[in-house]
Amino acid sequence: MKKRWWNDKIAYQIYPKSFCDSNGDGIGDIPGIISKLDYLKDLGVDIIWLSPVYKSPFVDQGYDIADYYAIGEEFGTMEEFDLLLAETKKRGMYLIMDLVVNHCSDQHVWFQKALADPESEEAGYFWFVKGENGAPPSNIRSYFGGSAWEPVPGTDKFYLHMFAKEQPDLNWENPKLRQKIFDMVNWWLDKGLAGFRIDAIINIKKTSSFFSYPVDGPDGLSACAHMVDEAQGIGDLLQELKHETFEKYDAFTVGEVFNMKPQELEEFVGDEGHFSSMFDFAAHQLGESEKGWYDSKDVEFAAWRETVFAAQEKMHGIGLLSNIIENHDEPRGASHYLPLRAQNELGKKMLATTFMFLRGIPFIYQGQEIGMTNCRRNDISEYDDISTHDQYNLALRSGCTKEQALRCCYDYSRDNGRTPMHWTGGENAGFTTGKPWLALNPNYTEINAAEQENRPDSVLNYYRKLTALRKQEAYRETFTYGKFVPAFEKEEGIFAYIRENEESGQRILIAANFGTEIATLHLCGGREVLLSNCGKEAEYQADIKGGKLTLDSCESAVILLWA
Repeated sequence: MKKRWWNDKIAYQIYPKSFCDSNGDGIGDIPGIISKLDYLKDLGVDIIWLSPVYKSPFVDQGYDIADYYAIGEEFGTMEEFDLLLAETKKRGMYLIMDLVVNHCSDQHVWFQKALADPESEEAGYFWFVKGENGAPPSNIRSYFGGSAWEPVPGTDKFYLHMFAKEQPDLNWENPKLRQKIFDMVNWWLDKGLAGFRIDAIINIKKTSSFFSYPVDGPDGLSACAHMVDEAQGIGDLLQELKHETFEKYDAFTVGEVFNMKPQELEEFVGDEGHFSSMFDFAAHQLGESEKGWYDSKDVEFAAWRETVFAAQEKMHGIGLLSNIIENHDEPRGASHYLPLRAQNELGKKMLATTFMFLRGIPFIYQGQEIGMTNCRRNDISEYDDISTHDQYNLALRSGCTKEQALRCCYDYSRDNGRTPMHWTGGENAGFTTGKPWLALNPNYTEINAAEQENRPDSVLNYYRKLTALRKQEAYRETFTYGKFVPAFEKEEGIFAYIRENEESGQRILIAANFGTEIATLHLCGGREVLLSNCGKEAEYQADIKGGKLTLDSCESAVILLWA
């Protein structure tokens, strides 16, 4: 595997609308982000991923882009963005942005021209397809529910939207459209961006026949993912994108990829792959049901451990994953992966320990470092997310009570990760002096950065210890490139693995007890306790000299083993 500048970096995702508001309008903005750069630097962050700040009508929270070359006025100005870029570089950090090019907003000038003249050049930038006797061209369902086809006014055609109807899909088969996208990407890279997180990119390749699939729901429709699964030739489009843009700048790219075929792994993220890295969503898909959130199951520990380990092992010798516990599209990790008894500071630090030392690039999501949790709402009207409203109504149609449907939203809503950041325990959590665009999680008075800042045993300060250890020169090579070796797999409730440097022989054990009982692990050569989530370094040190490690429930440790 080639060594690249991003391999040993730690990344942090900012959801701008909810991060920090500088002007009191209730919406996070770029000046607010600038004011927190030192906080991120102290956390050990190298790469900042900025979720969309482009001009947008916000039907899908900025993932419906109306102008790829403009900053949304809610967030600030292009001059303020340039200042953010400069201040980031001043601190030795890198800035990446979201690249959303499977679709755009229906307010984009391209789509407006296409609607005005369905025979125009711009119409060819989209999928305008004739219907059948007034009905849509096929029965595919959008990711947000309902038909993925919307009528083109005044014609017998329909346009394709795999997400909301306000997000028309772009036609990547059109070379003129591709060139427009390449020009835009290079414009941002010329500005000094370090790269992109690439949204929903697997969807750009469709089966152009647009035929119907077997019905898989009571709405008489079929998931649009079937069309993506059957499409051939995605690699050609992605390699052209890379050659025309990213590789000219040595840019870091991380793909959001759900439907990749297993045999394509090296093609996607190998040394000459389409992307520098890609997110591992395998664990996040556990318990999911094709029927909807209402039919999803709790994540079982054994299945979660097996899934994470399998994802790690398949990457050996190929490249590096980007590892996450949570993001803007997922529930909070502390609420999702930890049993109720472990949803405390000790449990959150244990979960962080298992995550931080996996092979790959760790992505911390805003608020994760202080242990933010899911947010309970009393009514569906309190949710903003378009997908949450769709799933709530689906649950009701499927026979769930209002209470049961709301419970689904509490467990899985994307709004869980989008509630404003908890900076203080004061008014509006220090996020804004105005009214927050989305209601705060009421537990901000207990869970906030200010309270944790100077408390040595806080989740925040433990994250700082984790990032510092991962970057420590003595262990950096092992944590970056070392082999991932599962450990103690037969021990119930134990999540343990070894990072092994095959050149130096250095071996580091990461072990955590997710079970309810005390567990004693027998070691072959414990040398030094590097970190404990409960301050038991000295106790564990005495323990490992006797060839064992005893962990109580929710305890974790990082142990340097003898080579």
